[in-house]
Amino acid sequence: MNRVILIKYGELTTKKGNRKLFIDTLYKNINLKLKNLNVKINRDMSRMYIEYESIDENLILKKIKEVFGIHSFLVAYKTSSNIEDINNTIKDVLKNQINENDIYTFKVETKRSDKKFIFDSQQCNHKFGGLILKNFKNLSVNVHNPDIMVHVEIRTEFSYIYLNEYKGLGGYPVGTLGRGTLMLSGGIDSPVAGYLALKRGIKLDLVYFEAIPHTSLEARNKVIELAKKLASYGDEMRLIIIPFTKLQESIYKNVDGNYSITIMRRMMYRITEKLSKKFKSLAIINGESIGQVASQTLTSMNVINSVTNMPVIRPVACFDKLEIIDIAKKIDTYDISILPYEDCCTVFVPKHPVINPNLEKCIEMESRFDYEDLINEIMNNLLIIKINEQFEKNKYSDLL
Repeated sequence: MNRVILIKYGELTTKKGNRKLFIDTLYKNINLKLKNLNVKINRDMSRMYIEYESIDENLILKKIKEVFGIHSFLVAYKTSSNIEDINNTIKDVLKNQINENDIYTFKVETKRSDKKFIFDSQQCNHKFGGLILKNFKNLSVNVHNPDIMVHVEIRTEFSYIYLNEYKGLGGYPVGTLGRGTLMLSGGIDSPVAGYLALKRGIKLDLVYFEAIPHTSLEARNKVIELAKKLASYGDEMRLIIIPFTKLQESIYKNVDGNYSITIMRRMMYRITEKLSKKFKSLAIINGESIGQVASQTLTSMNVINSVTNMPVIRPVACFDKLEIIDIAKKIDTYDISILPYEDCCTVFVPKHPVINPNLEKCIEMESRFDYEDLINEIMNNLLIIKINEQFEKNKYSDLL
């Protein structure tokens, strides 16, 4: 039997005038994901069909699970829209399933887009149901809670029969909603924020602040591994490594200790805004969660945010830590994030960081040193790496 993978769009079907853009972007993203496999992809405004070599089926299904914009997907059996061919395919498909599983009840659901077909959808349900009852004596109909659903889609040239349907990631295809700059640390929260931004169709640049020798190359490699995980959901990404040491040391020499984290975050926002404008990003994205640490109270966020006019998106702002951890485990970033290598946000944390900073005090403390020159120096010494899920550090040892 000829098998195809059938993809359903879900939320994309609500896009009306922009629907073609979303479907075309999804088509491009799936092609990129499967570029090393022998596949042929066809699409229309309601479905996408992948024809493939049978030996690649499990790998293709695994890769499709990492593509945003897919409501659900399934392996379907393709046949002509001749009633006898459909009947024979239904029998063959069920025979394979019954031999492998304990199945006692079924329900047939038919969708008939070919309105010239000899039976309407309800008549098809009765015809195909009768066929199954006649050929499989141990099966009975259960319309409320069947052991197996037999789906039949009848189109003009071909029909598709399938049983199991798998849930996709949903969301929008990456790239349909513009570009954002993710402030990626080595912690648990920011990779989850990046994943959720990708789900809403945002293509990401990644910014990592490091302060060698106060932070280590192991901490950088940890962030590279997190970037690879995110790239598996969004293809190649630009990882921008910020040499933050001189500016961070200047902050701790010139700023009151309890304000050091607030001032440091304000500098990070300034730099991230410059990078966003340089790479035509439309928003700053980070993993801040309200009240989780001193710099993430509403007062702190307001004072820190005041240095930029760009939109700042905080996808996990209203999640508690356990909710964030659950997502981190699901997307396979948690075990990387908990590796014991500190980033520059944690190496100089004061004992009593201010939780309700005063904006005028921040401005006064920043006037004590020439941070603009230090930021310009940083912008001239960026390390930029292109990361995809196949990235190998040993091939780029001269950069790292």
